Amino acid sequence: MSPEAVLSPEAAARRLLHSLASPTRILVAISGGSDSTGLLLALSEALKAEPDPKISLCAATIDHDLRAGSADEARQVAALCTSLHIPHATRVWRGAKPKTGIMAAAREARYALLADAAAELRADLVVTAHTLDDQRETLAMRSTRSDSLTTGIADAVLFDRRIWIVRPLLSCLRTDIRAYLTARGATWLDDPSNENMKYERVRTRAALAGEGTVQDEPAAADARLALASQAMAWAGQYFKLPVEGLGHVARDGLSASGPVISYALGRLAAVFGGQPFPPGRTQIARVVGFVTAGVPGRMTVGRVVFDLRRDGLYLTREDRGMLPLVLAQGARGIWDGRVVIKNNSPFSLEIDTHSALDAGHRANGCLFPLPVSSALEFSGERELEGAKAAHLPKAALKRALAAQPYVRVAENLPADFHLDVSATPYFAPFDRFLTRFDFIFAGSLAAAFGTRPYPSPPLGLIDGKTN
Repeated sequence: MSPEAVLSPEAAARRLLHSLASPTRILVAISGGSDSTGLLLALSEALKAEPDPKISLCAATIDHDLRAGSADEARQVAALCTSLHIPHATRVWRGAKPKTGIMAAAREARYALLADAAAELRADLVVTAHTLDDQRETLAMRSTRSDSLTTGIADAVLFDRRIWIVRPLLSCLRTDIRAYLTARGATWLDDPSNENMKYERVRTRAALAGEGTVQDEPAAADARLALASQAMAWAGQYFKLPVEGLGHVARDGLSASGPVISYALGRLAAVFGGQPFPPGRTQIARVVGFVTAGVPGRMTVGRVVFDLRRDGLYLTREDRGMLPLVLAQGARGIWDGRVVIKNNSPFSLEIDTHSALDAGHRANGCLFPLPVSSALEFSGERELEGAKAAHLPKAALKRALAAQPYVRVAENLPADFHLDVSATPYFAPFDRFLTRFDFIFAGSLAAAFGTRPYPSPPLGLIDGKTN
């Protein structure tokens, strides 16, 4: 990032407030560290300098309960918020913690708790205090894993399809934030884990000390947005969903530019395979080479069968590796990373493929297909109109149907029982964390699948970039 792009925390706070496109209640995620404390104070000062009755602040602290003293630190943060007349909530990560992957698990828990706190405090937007220093570290870590273009930390992310999380300090340096706090006599808490060299980020931070940035992040972001825009147009023109679980790319779409088809097929593979990330660069290169060669055939990558025919490319979930899902009355779950299922029936259900449910001792009971659509109640047998399916390759159609969910119910239910189940598509690479870079492409897939659109960020956008 060029020096001209570096902002003071005051300027970053003003830019965020000026970019808001509608009345907004902002939830500030504050740990008590210098970055989040600086963000809270900067936003509070900016609103005092330019009062706006349509904008208000609240705050939340997530106590990960990983070390002694974390509860006391949360109370100190709560006291700070009280002194600023800002409503505050503390949420604790309860339960057993994983032995491995603790940082990723903590991140997942943190955002879920922040989203819950936002709902309780009636906030429309969550802001976190990631800085330019965090961006540099992320870019450096990712560059060791891949030489492809990366945008690092996204400045806006939609979490769980329900709330946008914005990082207004990504253009700010930590030294400037601390200078801002010191000038106001404000103190902050230091998390000892930030000095623990067992974490990759801490090691990277030490290695980058005193160095410049590793990549022109605005240029990378612009390139990513342009690519997503091209992929959105590609999907709108060439991609269709003829029946449940079966995607089709028209033959002409396979001659798109390498970056566009790599981006689009990678994310389609993640959606059809129920995976949170697209296949790796080497795997996608294999797929692109396969489809652009134009020789009919099949290959499997990322749990997805790519079936090349004369009329284009068909995508289906590979017919193996799908695990059963048991849902109690009123429970909600995600089956195979592809379908969100809500059991509104007054009894528990088991969801799996027809072949799995019909095998061996699990054959007891009745099996019903589960239509995957936008919040439909169970409506009987899965049927395909003859005209709709006649032109589809039989093998691809068979794979698609074999990978669709079925429900097993017990034999001893009364004859007039009511099976009330809803099933909607779940996009594993987008529905939990959707960056603004992928927002428009994900929207095109939502339209193709007939599912509800993603909520737009409550920010004024110009060419995909915040004001």
